[in-house]
Amino acid sequence: MGDQKTNGMLSLLFTKIKPYLAMVSLQFGYAGMYIITMVSLKRGMSHWIFVVYRHVVATLVITPFALVYERKIRPKLTLSVFLKIMALALLEPVLDQNLYVLGMKYTSATYASATVNVLPALTFIMAIIFRLEKVNFKQKPSLAKVIGTAITLTGAMLMTLYKGPIVDILWYSKASSHQNTSISSADQHWVTGTIMLLSCTCGWSGFFILQSITLKQYPAELSLTALICFMGMVEGAIAALVMERDMSAWAIGFDSRLLAAVYSGVVCSGIAYYVQGVVNKVRGPVFVTAFSPLCMIITAVLGAILLAEKIHLGSLLGAIIIVLGLYFVVWGKSKDQEALTCCEKDTPYELPIVDCNDKSAIFVDDHIPESDHVPAANKLKVPGKIVVSSQEP
Repeated sequence: MGDQKTNGMLSLLFTKIKPYLAMVSLQFGYAGMYIITMVSLKRGMSHWIFVVYRHVVATLVITPFALVYERKIRPKLTLSVFLKIMALALLEPVLDQNLYVLGMKYTSATYASATVNVLPALTFIMAIIFRLEKVNFKQKPSLAKVIGTAITLTGAMLMTLYKGPIVDILWYSKASSHQNTSISSADQHWVTGTIMLLSCTCGWSGFFILQSITLKQYPAELSLTALICFMGMVEGAIAALVMERDMSAWAIGFDSRLLAAVYSGVVCSGIAYYVQGVVNKVRGPVFVTAFSPLCMIITAVLGAILLAEKIHLGSLLGAIIIVLGLYFVVWGKSKDQEALTCCEKDTPYELPIVDCNDKSAIFVDDHIPESDHVPAANKLKVPGKIVVSSQEP
């Protein structure tokens, strides 16, 4: 009995922390993608073509799993769902990723990952607009989410308007400063890059909101992921053919460019879309986007070590403010989840005792014997439940 109780508690604990583990793991995956992508771009790969190859890989990897595991539960693909999938593919694979890479080229991998920390705040604002989040200023959780959002936006504005001196976060970055990138920090178009990064973040927020809405109509996460990746590949290819007229740019070999496409396609498109969809369905879009500061920290360390990137004081201060704001948002979301859990626990499952001879009552329980006034046809097969109706059966 003791072992069973312990196993049950461990199982319950694991179920509770699974969304947190999933989102934290994804941040490590994203951090690796930022570094690998930056290396491939510096070696001449077009970001338009990179996005296409990324989703070719993601489509090939995810589609077999979707066909096998969801063949019995996959709902019918209606025109409404298909149009939403096209919009999802346009928002994230095409607009978001291309704008992000452009912004990263104008700034740095560390700065780009830090700017994306405004994602939870923008998602929260959009969630309120689309009524996926409720705000009651008389309740502390709602007030914390609003204050956190305001603080996060303040940090983003600080990063945009103030650059400041260079801060060496690691001794290695200082020692390697002579190995600077081909474009110095002083010559980079920080304002243009920041505008692109903020624009891509708006598209990413819209993606999570629309994904949450689409999953209610099409509750098959793997199939939805495969369709988004496929449509992202098609729409991205159209954009790439328009923007890249040189067909030789499509050539790719066994180098960092292929590694970037495969890694990003498998981890950051295929796996990420699926995991985010599952967590989004359970916890909502604001929770999904609340873990981006961890990615910024990982990327900053890797960028300083591997790319000899330099962090400016404005970016550092802005990132700290953003993390502080996100703490308020996550705290508010956690309290909302606790309140929801308490409501579910407090839901009364025991119904009032009724007279078995009362013809206004319908019993739904395999253990309750049939009676003349409750025919077997009126008994639903839901063991252990009793449904009481005030109407004649």
